[in-house]
Amino acid sequence: MKIDLHTHILPHDWPDLDAKYGYGGFVRLEHYKPCCARMMIGDRVFREITDNVWDPKRRIEECDRDKISMQVLSTVPVMFSYWAKPADALDLSRRLNDHIAEVVRAHPKRFAGLATVPLQDPDLAADELERCVRKLGLRGAQVGTHVDPNPHSGRIDTLNLDNAALQPVWSAAEQLGASIFVHPWDMAGKERMPNYWLPWLVGMPAETSLAICSMIFGGVFERFPKLRVAFAHGGGAFPFTIGRIEHAFHVRPDLVATENKTNPRKYLARTDNRKGVTPARFYVDSLVHDPDALRMLLKLFGAQRVALGSDYPFPLGEAHPGKLIESIKELSSKEKAQLLSGTAREFLGLP
Repeated sequence: MKIDLHTHILPHDWPDLDAKYGYGGFVRLEHYKPCCARMMIGDRVFREITDNVWDPKRRIEECDRDKISMQVLSTVPVMFSYWAKPADALDLSRRLNDHIAEVVRAHPKRFAGLATVPLQDPDLAADELERCVRKLGLRGAQVGTHVDPNPHSGRIDTLNLDNAALQPVWSAAEQLGASIFVHPWDMAGKERMPNYWLPWLVGMPAETSLAICSMIFGGVFERFPKLRVAFAHGGGAFPFTIGRIEHAFHVRPDLVATENKTNPRKYLARTDNRKGVTPARFYVDSLVHDPDALRMLLKLFGAQRVALGSDYPFPLGEAHPGKLIESIKELSSKEKAQLLSGTAREFLGLP
């Protein structure tokens, strides 16, 4: 069995949101030829997509081709719209969440769903998360690595995930038993990366590491011990800089350990000769495109905290989901089964 934790979906269409809300910046779809569409922001083409983004039948065909038992559906992160008016972002979130829930209801054995919530208003976000879990049957939410400044509320600062304002969301997720999947978006320093697709190659891994470090050093995992959080793209740059991060914790605690005195290494997997491996405090997906990188993830997190994730159906994803995991010869069949489905099942609380 294979459960793909990291896949993205959109409805076939939605209203012109710029016209609906009265200001610009929202994504619209232009279906310019059969089975193809452009995601547009104003007059700019954000991305070309094909019908596997919106057509469940096409997705199932491709899942069958790659022997994927279940996909976990979440929106395309550009749709987060944390910069928008909270009421408008909530309206859009509800539209996207209702669509995901509809797809899951139609194919409950093939899909599970994660919501999107308007993090620029944490109380609204917590309420929407509760609606999605209790009424729609979604397993949790996908959130960004930070919350954009919001000109509509006068907030000019960016909120990292340790910000106290976001605690209602983490509290609601913990109480609901909802899973939180963190996906990078709107990368810091993007104005310095106009060429070579660098925001996706450099910015996204850095964004994810920033989010992990914020939650660790900000004490989020301490305050919400039952909160389940997974990070996309193998945790970005974090796994490969943990030595530097831990070193800084020891040599400059006055700068690093101001909110949380726990060594960041203690949130990763630990080996005890009597108890075996205790897995990491949080989860990552397997999308690292390199066998040695995956081996490092397994060493740092333990197989119980690494889940198959492909970023379907986008080009930076794994073209044949699970192929990298299956290529690691030293893994036992039990370990491969854990990575291919067991970890996602536990993270999502699937029966």
